[in-house]
Amino acid sequence: MSKKLIPERLYHFDVHQFIASALAEDTGDGDHTSLACIPASAKGKARLLVKENGVLAGVELAIEIFKAVDPALKTKVFIKDGSAIKTGDVVLTVEGKSQSILLAERLVLNCMQRMSGIATKTNYLVSLCKGTKTKVIDTRKTTPNFRGLEKWAVILGGGANHRIGLYDMILIKDNHIDYAGGIPQAIAAANNYLKAKKKKLKIEIETRNLEEVKQVLSVGKVNRIMLDNFSIADLKKALKLIGGKYETEASGGITEKNIAAYARCGVDFISVGALTHHIKSLDLSLKAI
Repeated sequence: MSKKLIPERLYHFDVHQFIASALAEDTGDGDHTSLACIPASAKGKARLLVKENGVLAGVELAIEIFKAVDPALKTKVFIKDGSAIKTGDVVLTVEGKSQSILLAERLVLNCMQRMSGIATKTNYLVSLCKGTKTKVIDTRKTTPNFRGLEKWAVILGGGANHRIGLYDMILIKDNHIDYAGGIPQAIAAANNYLKAKKKKLKIEIETRNLEEVKQVLSVGKVNRIMLDNFSIADLKKALKLIGGKYETEASGGITEKNIAAYARCGVDFISVGALTHHIKSLDLSLKAI
């Protein structure tokens, strides 16, 4: 897979290593059902069918999975990643050794169904914020070792990524503040650390109420202020206090029922952990032709 197929911030995610590990987990010492029932010389063809409306994600990954299982497999793609799909659509066909198709089938579906579920949900939440400046972003509430693909799916759904991991941003949350002894101490420590380590990372700090927002504003030296579990009324007050001096992010308790109201307040970002940790997979299937 060429780097251009994966968003730039996710380049560190080793797709081929993921595929190899996932296939090893599933295959063990062999797909004994297929080895027992299907002659090694048998050839076949299958098509990937859509059984539920949504947004497609994971096609490029599926191609790489088929290649990893058997370079001789031939795929033909009809619908690209990020496209709207409806029940009955055929995403792609794959042709070649029947045993190889069967070996790849479950990994392809597991990945594409989850990625498409995430892309579909993201696209819906983004549509609810249409007409505002707010960007819908994900969080670190991801499946271990699957984060790169889940965050990729968010992008395909029209959303954006928050930090990828612990290493690419300073995010001072409530526990950090409490352990550090308070907001001024936490901000000072973060800035001193970056200076000592000669690192250039953005600093975001979580606030739980208007008083904490005022404390952050009195100190400064951050890039973004997170407004966690704020009511609409308090969010408006916080944004007025901040006055556009820092990026703002609303988080906590935001659902499809109230996200539009939060977005209309003028916040820069709304982070939704449910995009990756509370998702229904989209129904897809791979059927022999």
